[in-house]
Amino acid sequence: MYKYDHIDQTLVDQRVTQFRDQVERRLNGTLAEEEFRPLRLQNGLYHQRHAYMLRVAIPYGLLSAQQLRALAFIADKYDRGYGHFTTRQNIQFNWVELEQTPDILAELAKVEMHAIQTSGNCIRNITSDAFAGVAADEYIDPRPVCELLRQWSTLHPEFAHLPRKFKFAINGAKEDRTVLLCHDVGIELKKNPAGELTADIYAGGGMGRTPILGSLIKQGLPWQVLPSYLTALLRVYNRFGRRDNLYKARIKILVKALGPEEFARQVEGEWIQLHNAERNSDANFTTAEWERVAKHFTKPAYQTLTAFSTQEIIGGASDADKASFARWLDRNVKPHQIPGYASVILSLKPHGTVAPGDATSAQMNAIADLADQYSFGELRVTHEQNLVLADVEQSKLLELWQAAKQQHVALPNIGLLTDIIACPGGDFCSLANAKSLPIAKAIQERFDDLDYLFDLGDISLNISGCINSCGHHHVGNIGVLGVDKDGEEWYQITLGGEQGNDASIGKVIGPSFYANEIPDVMTSLINTYVEQRTRDEPFIETYRRLGVTPFKEAAYKNKEHNSKHSKESSKGLTA
Repeated sequence: MYKYDHIDQTLVDQRVTQFRDQVERRLNGTLAEEEFRPLRLQNGLYHQRHAYMLRVAIPYGLLSAQQLRALAFIADKYDRGYGHFTTRQNIQFNWVELEQTPDILAELAKVEMHAIQTSGNCIRNITSDAFAGVAADEYIDPRPVCELLRQWSTLHPEFAHLPRKFKFAINGAKEDRTVLLCHDVGIELKKNPAGELTADIYAGGGMGRTPILGSLIKQGLPWQVLPSYLTALLRVYNRFGRRDNLYKARIKILVKALGPEEFARQVEGEWIQLHNAERNSDANFTTAEWERVAKHFTKPAYQTLTAFSTQEIIGGASDADKASFARWLDRNVKPHQIPGYASVILSLKPHGTVAPGDATSAQMNAIADLADQYSFGELRVTHEQNLVLADVEQSKLLELWQAAKQQHVALPNIGLLTDIIACPGGDFCSLANAKSLPIAKAIQERFDDLDYLFDLGDISLNISGCINSCGHHHVGNIGVLGVDKDGEEWYQITLGGEQGNDASIGKVIGPSFYANEIPDVMTSLINTYVEQRTRDEPFIETYRRLGVTPFKEAAYKNKEHNSKHSKESSKGLTA
């Protein structure tokens, strides 16, 4: 993984010193809150419902075991003993004290981490495939490009005050595991027939209040000119993106208003000017820059191993463990590029016990040990809020499974209904209209039978506490959105969303529900699917074949909008 050089370390250390001074001035009253707010947001510090929240950057989701131990230390010393992994492959600490935040940033700097640009109207943390460099279907390892663009975008003076926050996703594999089309800019890396690395650029995607899939605006762009082309794109957005309306400020609104073709034309014109200008001759990446960064992403010291079949791996388990181990292999273990190795997903979605994406400091320390022991000291964060050990020997999968069970991160529910993506919601976030976590807990408790979940197969369920869609509810096969109605918490249901190569935006099925109704609504939706599906047909395909009507009828069959029982039960569920 990438290691800081002197420039990186100096920048991050200076940022800590700068912020320490800003915090001191805020605490002694010489810096007003309205002046302090943009400064703290530049360092990932939010003021939430109950306390300050610090969001720490994990560039393209890649962590070392040492860094995870540092996060565990921060969780213990400065928070409440846990951290929350997010859909942007970052981690959040929800209970930090303002006066201690400079010390936290100093601890991060010791292990080459920071919180820069995890907030604000700038280019946010660049996300990518959690299986980058090891995925069996990969065209090109995207991590060198991710790192080059991270360095290019960090504290970029021209793009520090964009109309709104700006998010990149970069993919280099046949399967899109980055939700590419739902980002402000999605970059699809490929090799052309001559074997040269190129990029297809998608712009104008996003979720939130107006969910839109990105449009292809440039094909076959040589990787070297990514900085100048993206500069041109951001200049067009910076010039014409709306600043008069927060809800219409994202690039997706501009692309929709102009049309993708006109937006692409304007970017092309800006790029040609920039590309041809003598004063910008150094605006692009060079081979030397590639080599400087790419050397950090070479293959680890893989052994020459014999590849085992699934049945051979299962054969090493005891008779009592065979069925459970086989389930885990089926759901949590993914193919690898190198024979004899596999990638393992550790589930942070235990049924009904903690919030999706939460990990305790004890778990983080233990997982860091597992990374050292089984995966060359590295791990990844997925945008589904799980963790990955990317390079595990197949012969050690049973041993790893047994160790993971001790830490409660071996639940074989990856891709199943209870592998829920959820934002912190109203329990923490001051922007949320409703709570997310009690809803996730109630659904996990309702669908706690692993046999039944396995029979259902792949179903994605995403929950957001407000229209900002931090839980990505728009691309869940089933989405749940918290809404406010006259000061009460209600929940809309969307169906038909999907991430990946066939990305689609879900549609609202009708009026919202009380919190206590949601588990029954889920049961009705799932029962309808079970009754109507053909053999081995996934939920999303059944929905697309039948349309919304049978699901909507089932969901509303027993609904009582104004019952006193519903209101009282909902208050208990969201408390």
